[in-house]
Amino acid sequence: MIDETHDAKRKSWVASADGHSEFPLQNLPLGVFSPPGATAPDAGARGGVAIGDSIFDLRAALDAGLFSGDAQAAAVAAAGPTLNPLMARGATLRRALRRRVFDLLAEDGSDAARVRPLASRLVHPAAACTLHLPAAVGNFTDFFAGIHHATNGGRRRDPNNPLNPNYKYVPVAYHSRASSVRPSGVPVRRPHGQRKLPDEAAPSYGACRKLDYELELAVWIGPGNAQGEPIPIAEAGSRVFGLGLVNDWSARDIQQWESAPLGPFLGKSFGSTVSPWIVTAEALEPFRVAQPPRPAGDPRPLPYLWDDADQQNGAYDIALEAFILTASMRDKGQPPHRVSHSNTTDLYWTLAQLVAHHTSGGCNLVPGDLFGTGTISGPTPEGWGSLSEQSADGTRTLTLHSGETRTFLADGDEAIFRAHCRRDGFAAIGFGECRARIV
Repeated sequence: MIDETHDAKRKSWVASADGHSEFPLQNLPLGVFSPPGATAPDAGARGGVAIGDSIFDLRAALDAGLFSGDAQAAAVAAAGPTLNPLMARGATLRRALRRRVFDLLAEDGSDAARVRPLASRLVHPAAACTLHLPAAVGNFTDFFAGIHHATNGGRRRDPNNPLNPNYKYVPVAYHSRASSVRPSGVPVRRPHGQRKLPDEAAPSYGACRKLDYELELAVWIGPGNAQGEPIPIAEAGSRVFGLGLVNDWSARDIQQWESAPLGPFLGKSFGSTVSPWIVTAEALEPFRVAQPPRPAGDPRPLPYLWDDADQQNGAYDIALEAFILTASMRDKGQPPHRVSHSNTTDLYWTLAQLVAHHTSGGCNLVPGDLFGTGTISGPTPEGWGSLSEQSADGTRTLTLHSGETRTFLADGDEAIFRAHCRRDGFAAIGFGECRARIV
């Protein structure tokens, strides 16, 4: 639904918002923050909206009496220490909140004369605030929907049959660990575990030697479903609250040794990093596109996974980038090295198909559930979204612009993900960074 909140000509009275690479007036992503002066990192945690280099304080706006009707109900649900209450309410309230916040922040908004004198109470410098997880994550499911990533990994196992027989029939996934999800900026400790390289006679226990990042889209779930009641594919897309970025860190040597026969465990559960801002489904409306057609010969999904409307408009055009910032680059003030750039159109399944399949056996989703799409890699090396692909599992060296080389991540390295949506006639929007340093 395209409306006035997508009008690229509208400007904000928050000066930094106009032309902002991430958070112009037309984006308005939701998150949770503590304002400047909080006595503890999580003190005063509340819902907010990113606008330029600032954060619009929903609790302060409520206290100022700036909401009414559905927008007020939505603001109350979003103003607490998690966004879960708003996630449970559905698109009607979310849309009302977006339209009212847009009006409050627009230079020509209906209440501009009333709102601008309150700017010091309503808007905080983002750099002085602390960002938190946007929701209490009850469940975290990691999919394997990036077909180029799946093919690259499978090719090392079997060059002639890189994909398992079920891959093109079913959105493959596993249940990951919600308790170790952290917001962008929180360091990640290098994990220890059993690891065994192919040429080693027996496993040993120690620090991970093949620490990797995975460039993924974070899918935040809104209203869920009752246990035993699947969500039909035609309705599944409406259960997506919004999107972010997730780095589902991987200890490849631990993962490779432990995965048979039941799949990832300690090689994946030690940490996942998510971007703190959720770009809502409404903000993403101009960037919806048709799902790319399946290659000739690929099977048509089973009926519970197929919806014509979803195929015509259920994918997103989101440009993705992965960077490495080494300790040396940081000390010298150098920019990070861009390792890859890809696009969410490289996903083999739509988000609605992920939701429909997840619930098809009766599993109940709840507001605030988090999906990772799986690593989103392009078809060529420039788009490969993990170091295991870039280095061919450590057999090929990646040279950075600083002259340093990597196969996997070293201590002190920082992985940084960025994402942007661009379309002629609309304001470009971004997701903010998803980043964390290895310690």
